[in-house]
Amino acid sequence: MPRPYDLSSMTALICFEAAARNASFKKAAQEMNVTPAAVSHQIKALETDLGCNLFLRRSRGVELTEKGAFLFIAIQRGFETISEAVTQIRDRPETVDVTVRTTTAVSSLWLTPKISAFWKIHPAITVSQIVSDVPGMTGRCDLSIHYGNPQENGVEYRKLFQDRIVALGTPAFAAEHGINNVEDLLKAPLIHTSNEETDWTTWPDWFLSLGRPLPKGRSFYVNNYMIALQAAQDDVGAVLGWDGLVDSVIREGRLIQLVADSIPSPVAFYLKIHPRATSKSRLFADWLVKSA
Repeated sequence: MPRPYDLSSMTALICFEAAARNASFKKAAQEMNVTPAAVSHQIKALETDLGCNLFLRRSRGVELTEKGAFLFIAIQRGFETISEAVTQIRDRPETVDVTVRTTTAVSSLWLTPKISAFWKIHPAITVSQIVSDVPGMTGRCDLSIHYGNPQENGVEYRKLFQDRIVALGTPAFAAEHGINNVEDLLKAPLIHTSNEETDWTTWPDWFLSLGRPLPKGRSFYVNNYMIALQAAQDDVGAVLGWDGLVDSVIREGRLIQLVADSIPSPVAFYLKIHPRATSKSRLFADWLVKSA
């Protein structure tokens, strides 16, 4: 009897999703409590089954190929759908006071440190995150964080912050491509982020705001901002950075501002307060807005 779904090994697909999301076989192995060799073996088997390379192996990590990125977003959408169904069916623990939905980038770079600081002041209030880069799947959350202009009427929104957008790269990348001003960036390799959920400001938007033409250099496209940042750290290209969001990346010296020019973000990061939000959720929302 034929199988109803044309799928590779589920173990291999799970390993691939973890490696793609973390941009690292080692981090995926730690997350799954297996060895990096086991993850590498599963992904190699998946690549053999599909007849194509899913990753470019580099000295400081891995980068998705075009086909790898296509598979990653498809798997992520599938897992998000499954997660949504499980969440709806499972009895939610009463110990969770506040549930916040946000993207991978905002969770890793901004929200998680904020929650840690909140717990020091309000240790009795538990805050849970739903981390998703798939649009339109809010699940049962009290709050959610978005980038852009609020679109829904009659819904409560609170502005969190509105950054300046700068060009980021490594010192080695700047030296290799002779980057001293915006004109130099027009010819340099650039990392573009395309994601339906975040609708990030793009390189063409950035250059246009500075009165410059479209860039002519080589382009690399990814659908996840964390992968874009990692690729920039691996000297693949320059990446746009929201200075408040990526503050820790800059402070730690992982990336530097390549040129003095920057533009104000055309839209803000904002907090959506859902109708089911409890008093504890609103307390956390008030604190989050003030801390931002």
